[in-house]
Amino acid sequence: MINMRKAAIIGCGFVGATTAFSLMHQGLFTELVLIDTDQKKAEGEAMDLSHGRPYVDTARIYAGTYDDITDCSLIIITAGANQKPNETRLDLVHKNVAILKSIIPEITKRGCEGLLLIVSNPVDILTYAAFRLSGFPSSRVFGSGTVLDSARFRYLLSEHLKVDTESIHAFIIGEHGDSELAVWSGTNVAGIPIHDFCEFRGHYHHTEAMEAIYHRVKNSAYDIIDRKGATYYGIAMAVSHITESIIRNKNSILPISSLLTGQYGIRDLYLSIPTIVNRGGAQQPLEIPLSGQEHLALTKSAKTLKEVIASLDLSI
Repeated sequence: MINMRKAAIIGCGFVGATTAFSLMHQGLFTELVLIDTDQKKAEGEAMDLSHGRPYVDTARIYAGTYDDITDCSLIIITAGANQKPNETRLDLVHKNVAILKSIIPEITKRGCEGLLLIVSNPVDILTYAAFRLSGFPSSRVFGSGTVLDSARFRYLLSEHLKVDTESIHAFIIGEHGDSELAVWSGTNVAGIPIHDFCEFRGHYHHTEAMEAIYHRVKNSAYDIIDRKGATYYGIAMAVSHITESIIRNKNSILPISSLLTGQYGIRDLYLSIPTIVNRGGAQQPLEIPLSGQEHLALTKSAKTLKEVIASLDLSI
């Protein structure tokens, strides 16, 4: 039987540990299990986090094994090789698929009925691999997608326009990576089309501003990795946001990595697309309006990922 207030994090590196810290502050779970091939590392993270328990609502956090996941409502996979300077997310694919192939059988053979949230990169491809390897319904397997990229997009727009991020509606979709695209045609501020609002705020050089902001979003991870070696705070908060949508059954629309079954003319591929998220996981991927150029860019992004997937061995 699933315990909706119990979750597991597999992988206790920077992203996994920071995600655990973020989840503790939310108070959504009464039990949080940390699993890592380095058991001492998992134990150390659990000990360190547990010392803050008097100040948060999470009741118990501990280092465990795969035997502890059977009743988890959510399993968050952050295990994998880190992206290095001058390395793309797609460069990680073979290393991290191999790691995933060691993890998924441990989950499936224990009959766990919880949701799988893939965070490791390249997230769209690894989510597809997890779906194929697990045999779970697509609603139960999804990735963090471009939730963080979209947050970066909204943040940069808010800085440019000097308005609250809550008033900005904007998505980054496609690959969580170099072929991602900004849906400028649907971007608005309080319902006002983005170009109209820009002019209201005194900005008229739309093409230059769009290019600059898009490239800053797309290159954010590279810029951070170049400066500090890894990214983890932003993605941890993005994962917490997705998790809240699940546990509180909010039916939020988030650009997670979900399985497309014909939307935009794309099938049998996980892409980061606005999707309804609730307690049942990834529900309906939405076919939001795109301009002709945006649709072409999305198709190109999908083709890039399909070519990589074709080179993988997804048998166990």
